[in-house]
Amino acid sequence: MRHLFMKLHLWERHLFKWINGRMHNRFLNFWLFYLTHLGGATSTIVINILIWAFAPQPWRTASLQTMTALAVSHLPVAIAKKLYPRMRPYLALPDTNTFRNPLKDHSFPSGHTTAIFASTVPYMVAFPALTVILLPLACIVGFSRIYLGLHYPSDVFAGLVIGTSVAAGTIALWI
Repeated sequence: MRHLFMKLHLWERHLFKWINGRMHNRFLNFWLFYLTHLGGATSTIVINILIWAFAPQPWRTASLQTMTALAVSHLPVAIAKKLYPRMRPYLALPDTNTFRNPLKDHSFPSGHTTAIFASTVPYMVAFPALTVILLPLACIVGFSRIYLGLHYPSDVFAGLVIGTSVAAGTIALWI
């Protein structure tokens, strides 16, 4: 089992270095630096408050489900960051590409990825046609976290699972 864990760990570092190093170019640097903020607290909260305040039903319900999923998904992220204090890749791996003002808290799981999936899943369920826009957008935010040197691929995957699971649970329990 330990051998398998070590192989997965090495594979993850190799994938991280490929995304963070070999894929770097000016076009992606510009777009991913800005698109990553769609998973931040300010964007996810403000966008959903605006939808709730100004959009008609069923948009308002989807925004309330999203805000609930955002609030609830923050708890497992905070707990995981305390239980598994993983150092961010730009601090742990030499020659990692990162950008101004990188985060200094723990890496696992990705809060931005959790938030973007918690934010988009209720809209994808309520409006399936939006999935062709929202799913790639959520995946780009997750990818950007690796590209920017802030998270390992497993951090992003864990955020995807937490955000999607909490959003699905919120929708399932919505009365």
